[in-house]
Amino acid sequence: MTPASAGPVPPDPAPLAERSHVENRSPSPDAPPPVLLWRGIVGSRREEGRPEDAAGWMARLFSPGGHALAGEQEMDARVDAMVRAFLHDPSITSPGAMEALAAPFDDTRLPAYPGTPDGYLDWLEAEVVPHTMRVAAPRFIGHMTSALPYFVRPLTRLMTAMNQNVVKTETSRVLTYAERQALARLHRLIYGFSDTFYHRHAQDPASTLGIVTSGGTLANVTALACARNRALGPDGAFRGAEAAGLVAALAHYGWRGAAVIGSAQMHYSFEKAMGLLGLGTDHLFRIPAGDGGRVDLRAMQAAVDDCREQRLLVLALVGVAGSTDSGCVDDLEGIADLAARAGAHYHVDAAWGGPTLFSARHRGVLAGIERADSVTFDGHKQLYLPMGMGMVFFRDPSLARAIEKHAHYTVRAGSADLGQRSLEGSRPAMSLLLHAALELIGHEGYGFLMDEGIRKARYLAEAVRDREEFELLADPHLNVVLYRYVPEEWRAEVAAGLLSPEGHRHVGAFNQMLQRTQSERARTFISRTTTAATVYGPDQPVVALRAVLANPLTSAGDIDLVLDDQAALGAELSASGAWRSA
Repeated sequence: MTPASAGPVPPDPAPLAERSHVENRSPSPDAPPPVLLWRGIVGSRREEGRPEDAAGWMARLFSPGGHALAGEQEMDARVDAMVRAFLHDPSITSPGAMEALAAPFDDTRLPAYPGTPDGYLDWLEAEVVPHTMRVAAPRFIGHMTSALPYFVRPLTRLMTAMNQNVVKTETSRVLTYAERQALARLHRLIYGFSDTFYHRHAQDPASTLGIVTSGGTLANVTALACARNRALGPDGAFRGAEAAGLVAALAHYGWRGAAVIGSAQMHYSFEKAMGLLGLGTDHLFRIPAGDGGRVDLRAMQAAVDDCREQRLLVLALVGVAGSTDSGCVDDLEGIADLAARAGAHYHVDAAWGGPTLFSARHRGVLAGIERADSVTFDGHKQLYLPMGMGMVFFRDPSLARAIEKHAHYTVRAGSADLGQRSLEGSRPAMSLLLHAALELIGHEGYGFLMDEGIRKARYLAEAVRDREEFELLADPHLNVVLYRYVPEEWRAEVAAGLLSPEGHRHVGAFNQMLQRTQSERARTFISRTTTAATVYGPDQPVVALRAVLANPLTSAGDIDLVLDDQAALGAELSASGAWRSA
């Protein structure tokens, strides 16, 4: 029986032998023979009229030289022009609502025959590139994605051409060592151990200082998987949670369940981790923020005590080092003390704020991170790398053995293969871009970038304070700023601190429409959130405009323009009254 929640059941498909891969797009009887359509795939447009058989087409598509090289060079020229135009366009995206963009993507039938590169590039130029988000634009200050350093583009081309799979040395060879070196350098930034420690562990196949993942989410999942397997590991004849399962492991150790405790500002990836690891999202305890958006340590200790009374293993305490919602940084030293007393794994999610450690001026904000058992970084944030580059680091180089797996054909026990202690299998050599960034930007370069982001955030915070249309909702810990537009009819109440819950609801609805309208007009962009990490405290969540000041191209003038745009839109919406019926 199909569960009611599964939705309607589609009709049975036709038998495979009866299906057409191209349905109504097969050539008509009057169409030229298929062989004539196999042309111009990767070669010069001067030769597109030459008939070609499938074997010739295959050679032209994959060969590294000859006609394939000429075709690649033609495509490169056009793509380079598209890239330059895209990066130099100051607008955010094409104006208009998102819902109107779906029409060109409705056709689900496979093409019958290979198309031409020119045709596909024409389609990209018309239907895709103009309607994407220009996250490198200096007035796009709404999300944690930014401009990339110039060297990433050519090195990404090299990385793709080499097509190395760093799961194993047989498909990556020396890049295994380059990845381990890059991870060791960031491990040293976090933990600061001795030269002797890194000489021993950086390239030792038995040691794991860090693991590259496809993003911060999987880095957090990996950290909790290691914590689970170590806390509920083998014990005499008992083979541990990894072999016997979570239920058997909890019963063996006398626990009714296992819990993870952290701030209400924890990333939603922890909910994913709890579900995937069988721990249950009901056992992820989010503690309200206290002073300045930091987790309330007394409430966290009370949660630890309550778990013990309920016979719940306190598997891990989580510290947030730059929440994605508000940029808040927890008292990492205080949580480290709690974790030590509880005998719990201590994980710090520093996906956003971790690179602040490069800054001599501001690294003290993350004091205590060096006591964490594991730490997450996310490369596409403030390491200025493309998507697909998360990392988790381990204080104990042996911790990742808790999730170790092997295969007979590769990733063998005792090998240097990186895949034996990763939840992922095949993955690209994104670590080459990390290695390049550490070499070409360096410690001082990254430090300057961190200092600049925080300086711009403080500039925005002061600009908001100085303008009567806006209200600063929290002093920024790093370089995320929360504020909101206040319509004139509520400004006196906000200034006096007397805005009622109903007033907050109205101001929130106004800011939702303002942010949506700003996004659709596409001159500037800022995101929004609903958060309790503000001056109003956990009992009064508010809708906030959320600015992220990490783009090195963003200037004070750009920040002023974003505020001017919002002020003008706010006045327009107030005059129209349209927000009241939204």
